[in-house]
Amino acid sequence: MTLTHLAAASANFGRDLEQAYAQITHLVAEARTRDVKLLALPEATLGGYLSTLHTDGDGPDSLPPVIDLDGPELREVARIAGDMTVVLGFCEADGDTRFNSAAAVTGDGVIGVHRKVHQPLGENLYYEAGEVFQAFETPVGRLGMLICYDKAFPEAARALALDGAQIVTCISAWPSSRTAGAGDIAEDRWTRRFNVFDQARALENQVVWVAANQVGTFGSMRFVANAKIVGPGGDVLATTGTEAGLAVAGLDVEDALQTARRSMFHLRDRRPETYATEVPVHA
Repeated sequence: MTLTHLAAASANFGRDLEQAYAQITHLVAEARTRDVKLLALPEATLGGYLSTLHTDGDGPDSLPPVIDLDGPELREVARIAGDMTVVLGFCEADGDTRFNSAAAVTGDGVIGVHRKVHQPLGENLYYEAGEVFQAFETPVGRLGMLICYDKAFPEAARALALDGAQIVTCISAWPSSRTAGAGDIAEDRWTRRFNVFDQARALENQVVWVAANQVGTFGSMRFVANAKIVGPGGDVLATTGTEAGLAVAGLDVEDALQTARRSMFHLRDRRPETYATEVPVHA
């Protein structure tokens, strides 16, 4: 049995890039002491997220800095990552267009990119939407990436699984509920949704699920943390709960997938010819 150690971070990142590099360095160093080969950091690691998602006010007080894929910022993360695969979020510049993006980075540079497809609560006012779900090869296996609200849509994770993803990282800046929040963030309804989505997406696709999230506050946002590793049977292998830190779990990815898929293999047993491709939406 060959164990691969995976880690997901609950961490707070804001606008200061130098502070972000220092925190990434610390988290990578901690992960390395635990033999981690894949580390998922939150959405908007470089430059922070929007300070609000309210659409009934003046909007964010500032926007994240734009970052080029071949720019110095991701080169610095690649230097820090070394032989580790690190997934992190940033505001990607494509000409004058902004995307809320995730990159998988090793010491060799950027090896994969995902642009967030599903946009909640006015995020489309500041970012363009991505249009692709695609898995790719990494040192830890075939990997798919999602960002935050993407995981609320079963089709997103399913597209990655059908493209051969063994591991899916979903990096988030997932907040607590604004309209019916709980004093104890562990009891918040959006915390429960965050956790249910993680387990459901892992189980229905029989993949290893690595979920990172922001923690603490930024602007008007209060994040739910709960970074975790979920096995292909939907079992939570490690979690940070509502605290900052790393959720770390070691598993033989190939063996875990084979065990989960031995009797009932959901991807094999699909009947796509019975699924309507266009279904009317009833409000």
